[in-house]
Amino acid sequence: MKDVQNLIDTRGVDIQKVGIKGLELPLVVQRKDAENITIYSTATVGVSLPAHYKGTHMSRFVEVLNEWREKNILGIDIKGCLEAVIQKLNAKSGYIKFEFKYFIDKKSPVTEISAPMCYDCLFEGVLDNYGEEDEEYKFYLGIKVPVTTLCPCSKEISKYGAHNQRAIVSVKITYPQEEHIWLEDLISNVESCASSELYPLLKREDEKFITEHAYENPKFVEDVLRDVVLMLRKNEIIDSFEVECESLESIHNHSAWAYQSEG
Repeated sequence: MKDVQNLIDTRGVDIQKVGIKGLELPLVVQRKDAENITIYSTATVGVSLPAHYKGTHMSRFVEVLNEWREKNILGIDIKGCLEAVIQKLNAKSGYIKFEFKYFIDKKSPVTEISAPMCYDCLFEGVLDNYGEEDEEYKFYLGIKVPVTTLCPCSKEISKYGAHNQRAIVSVKITYPQEEHIWLEDLISNVESCASSELYPLLKREDEKFITEHAYENPKFVEDVLRDVVLMLRKNEIIDSFEVECESLESIHNHSAWAYQSEG
């Protein structure tokens, strides 16, 4: 059968990334101090396409991911999966991202009742100039951590009480391939930078503790961002990072927001 994708294109435009987005598939993920688990993920994967190629072969992306999934190492060996994609598509560079929900059993602070807490996470890999002397690979680990912030200004000017709200701290880091950072550790470290952590299940004793703890630990969105930045700077494994904190304000119809990137 005639393969139109292999025809020559004359417009002279190299495409940096072309592939598939929104592919749903199981993902095997390493857990700290536990066996690997299989979770639901959404994949985005692409490769570079030289100007003279009319199109890429979309089905081959799914073939590789399905083959790699059966090896039971998706989520552990992102570079190996990316290399397989590049080889299959005969490309020079490739990109892959897995977005997924990650559950961690979390105990309430006083009654110590355990329930699963959900976090949005991602694994992302970029491999350029595959097989050449200047080959470059980067792995990104990303998390979104919901926390509580309590406004220092509101506490200072009010006779009683202070407005507080949920905030989302987004962190994306890179580190060397031979190193490893656990999702559980990164999430816990980010949570410690807020006015208070969030919990999936609380009794009255827990709610009292959290309310009072946040009141004694007021933080602007700037405070949370700076504390996260300092925490990441202290980690000698991390090469670069992006941090974003969005406070979903309870007294405004807009959010307070702060962003920092380094490395």
